[in-house]
Amino acid sequence: ALSRCENLQLKNLVCRCENINSATRAQTNNSSNDNRQQQQQQQQQQQQRGIWDEPIRFSTKTKDSCTMVVSGVGDYTRLRVSCKGQTPGRSYYCDFQGKPNLCRAYNLNPRHYFTQMMWDMRKLSHACQGPKIYRPQMCKKYPDEAQMTFLAAWPKTTTSKASKPVPEPRKPAVPAQTKPATAPKPVKPQPQPNKPQPGKNPQSKKTTPKPGKTTTRPTENPDSKASRIATEYCWKSFHGICSYFIGWFQN
Repeated sequence: ALSRCENLQLKNLVCRCENINSATRAQTNNSSNDNRQQQQQQQQQQQQRGIWDEPIRFSTKTKDSCTMVVSGVGDYTRLRVSCKGQTPGRSYYCDFQGKPNLCRAYNLNPRHYFTQMMWDMRKLSHACQGPKIYRPQMCKKYPDEAQMTFLAAWPKTTTSKASKPVPEPRKPAVPAQTKPATAPKPVKPQPQPNKPQPGKNPQSKKTTPKPGKTTTRPTENPDSKASRIATEYCWKSFHGICSYFIGWFQN
């Protein structure tokens, strides 16, 4: 009986020790998780303090000196850009709001996120007249909720509505230039034949008769005539002499 009681007491002690050990382990785990969360919160607070305590300064294209100040409003991060111009009375500011902490790269280096915004603003003539949503390169792929969106500005930058185009005054219609009608050229009067005056005979043109064609009749050659006569009246051996003398007489 005693041995049984001792065994029971030992088992109870062992169970109590195990329960104590498990409880202490749970406490240590919870404390370690709490420490990690506190460290992360402290790091984020230090990063945010670094951004909020040291504003980012830059100059616009028109030499306006501007500062960027970051603050937290609940779950949102708010940015105010304040600028002063070189001319007296030129001052303005604008506010942006968003949840850039949804971007992983922002949590690693939040100051560089706003530095990339500053690079875009310094290219403008008016720092508050840029895009309505800024998408820095490090968080460009994230949705609009993770970007800084335009909230308000002073003085208000009103975009004038598209005014209706004023019709230009119509120019008086210029009549088309017509070519002057060409006057008909004066017809030169043809000289009329002079009428014969009484008492004067009109000079008649002398008509010269054209020489008519004369037809020449064929004449007989005197040599042939002389030889013909010589053959009729002279001996054959004297034909040449007879024809010579007969021709001489005829000529």
